[in-house]
Amino acid sequence: MERNRRSTVQGTVTSVKNEKTITVTVSTKRNDPLYQKRVSYTKKYHAHDEKGEAQLGDLVTIMACRPISKTKRYRLVSIDKKATGSESAASVEEKLEALEGSSAEVASAKEEAAESKGE
Repeated sequence: MERNRRSTVQGTVTSVKNEKTITVTVSTKRNDPLYQKRVSYTKKYHAHDEKGEAQLGDLVTIMACRPISKTKRYRLVSIDKKATGSESAASVEEKLEALEGSSAEVASAKEEAAESKGE
């Protein structure tokens, strides 16, 4: 089978927790057979990412390949668009809590953030 004829899909990276594996969510829309309304469908694929380049939220293209493991049947071809905002969820939550607190707490949070950037 020629590589150019293998199916490719484009989706968003939703998990990078496993080593050399990414989970890609692909969304499509089709007409419902009974009601003839547009319905969105999502499907998750596990893809092989040898170099670990893809990050959470990236728009990627994956291509079908031979079975690599029990669930992996695709490999990463390219990263089409990098995700913006590389902050972790924990750091965002800390900032929100600091903003909700008093002005003294906000000032101390800003000092801590400045010290962590200096490291």
